[in-house]
Amino acid sequence: MPIIVNLDVMMAKRKMSLSELSEKMDITLANLSILKNNKARAIRFSTLERLCQILNCQPSDLLEYKES
Repeated sequence: MPIIVNLDVMMAKRKMSLSELSEKMDITLANLSILKNNKARAIRFSTLERLCQILNCQPSDLLEYKES
């Protein structure tokens, strides 16, 4: 898939664990893990917005396009 989710990079920069982010976002650990491991087929804008709020970043910090 040409869209890469860099959630793990942003979490490392913010020194935040997956479980901590899960609690703050009120989203299941399993769903957040799917997103973190680039297994997600889609993401809601509301989820992306919440991630940006909590991680204090821009959508472009989390999403990257790479040609295949």
